[in-house]
Amino acid sequence: MTAPTEQATEEVPDGTPAAALQEPAPDPKRWYALAVILCAAFMDLLDVTIVNVAITSIQKDIDAGYSAIAWITAGYTLAFAALLITGGRLGDIYGRKRMLLIGLGGFTAASVLCGVAPDPALLTGARIAQGATAGLMIPQVLSLIHVTFPRDERGKVLGTYGGIAGLALVLGPVIGGVLVSADLLGLAWRPIFLVNIPLGVVTFVAALLYVRESKAPDAPRLDLVGVLMATTAVLMLVYPLNQGRDLGWPLWTFAMMAGSAVVLMVFVGYERRLIARGGTPLIPLSLFRTRSFAGGFSVNLLYSVAYGTFFLMWSLYMQTGLGWSPLRSGLTALPMFLGLMVTAALAGDLLTPRFGRKVLFAGGALLVTGALFFVLVSGHYGPDISSWHMVAPLFVFGLGMGAVVAPVVDFALTDVPHKDAGSASGVLNTSGQLGLAVGIAMVAVVFLGVLPGQSGKGVDAAEPAIRHELTAAGVTDRAAQDDILAGYRTCTEDRLGEPDADAVPESCRGLPAGVTEGQSTAVLRALEDAGPDVRAETFARSFGRGLLYSAALFVIMTVIMVALPRTARPQET
Repeated sequence: MTAPTEQATEEVPDGTPAAALQEPAPDPKRWYALAVILCAAFMDLLDVTIVNVAITSIQKDIDAGYSAIAWITAGYTLAFAALLITGGRLGDIYGRKRMLLIGLGGFTAASVLCGVAPDPALLTGARIAQGATAGLMIPQVLSLIHVTFPRDERGKVLGTYGGIAGLALVLGPVIGGVLVSADLLGLAWRPIFLVNIPLGVVTFVAALLYVRESKAPDAPRLDLVGVLMATTAVLMLVYPLNQGRDLGWPLWTFAMMAGSAVVLMVFVGYERRLIARGGTPLIPLSLFRTRSFAGGFSVNLLYSVAYGTFFLMWSLYMQTGLGWSPLRSGLTALPMFLGLMVTAALAGDLLTPRFGRKVLFAGGALLVTGALFFVLVSGHYGPDISSWHMVAPLFVFGLGMGAVVAPVVDFALTDVPHKDAGSASGVLNTSGQLGLAVGIAMVAVVFLGVLPGQSGKGVDAAEPAIRHELTAAGVTDRAAQDDILAGYRTCTEDRLGEPDADAVPESCRGLPAGVTEGQSTAVLRALEDAGPDVRAETFARSFGRGLLYSAALFVIMTVIMVALPRTARPQET
């Protein structure tokens, strides 16, 4: 969910800030405007989760490798993060309604490009355009709520916004699963993007009619150099993480990752000089001298990295490893998002005022417990795991998500001066999006990178069944079976190490050693029949390793929560 990024103040005709005078009469069309604003937010939030359930369909249709899938997913969040703070300031300078319309129109047009993309490159570019236009659109949502509704109505309106956000997160995987499984007009995955077209057009027209224009009287200047440098630093980290596995980790990938730290230090130096000259920095560095903000920033960043890794890794595990349909994958995600909604609803008004920081500690503990519980469940059931087996760990995991995500902003902003609350909220939101992008890139290292090494254990788990089938095929000699299994292990490991999931390595071509022409058909069928179980076992073991990585990040995140204040100061609406 996105917190307010700017605390806007309107200006009356004589130039006196409206905050100093009596609040003006509310816009009579404000409830229609709210419907428009919430539709815009719903479109963005839906696209956060809807793509993950279409992974296998996209891979098969446009021949997208694992790294391409990571870029299709991470490109959106990276572009969104880059434009998030800038989008808010553009709205203050040029008008929030204008930026909302530009964002809506661009998002809808980018959705068309996504829906007709013939290859991974165009789809990735269109997803980046989607994220960038969402970065223009979403900051206006909460700013428009702030300036459109009187103070006594904002609490109810923001609660409605929170409910819509939760609903979009829950419905995203389900709607995506339904659309992909329905294969409307033979379009496979494409309707998950094309569905934005009618919604975007209707919302655009309604925004023209019902949303009132507003600007900030003293809007800060844009720090375009800061945006460029910060984005470059993140790209220099995310790109080698994404591509390193496919390229065999050449030296330049490590040099680029080290270079990202150098660019980040240069960025900090530039921001300090800008502040000294009286300019407006992209990130007010003084915020990090506030203990609550520095702690909240770190908690939010680590949570987003761990969650970004988990969600893509889990989607690949279900769809590629277990062979589940998009609809089944989407429905399986429901317990997690329902758990999130339960604790998110309780944390703000009920739990946090009473128990304070303990709610965050409980959320961290639940996240670690859910991840470790999932390790046990996936390891125990292996290829035979079902959606029902995942319900308990996912629900526990979701409870932890809600207990951390919902209150962390209030804790982070507790010691931040009110005048800096808008900037601090924007930085927190941006850190979350950047964390997601880095987490998605880490999938190539902590999950895909360990698949080949786990393939031998996957073959070992299926070995009794394979030997039985080989005996039935007439290969009764133990040594001959050993040779066949050794070749099968090599083939499986090489196949899982290929950047292209459909590539056939040299070790998988031709007949296995020691197999006659008469036995070949039955032997190849036996190995082919064992493939799904071997793949499922391999993915389950690799998923377990990746979950341990996410759990470790959640542990570090929970320890850092000590830096947060014992109680939170609710932010003004």
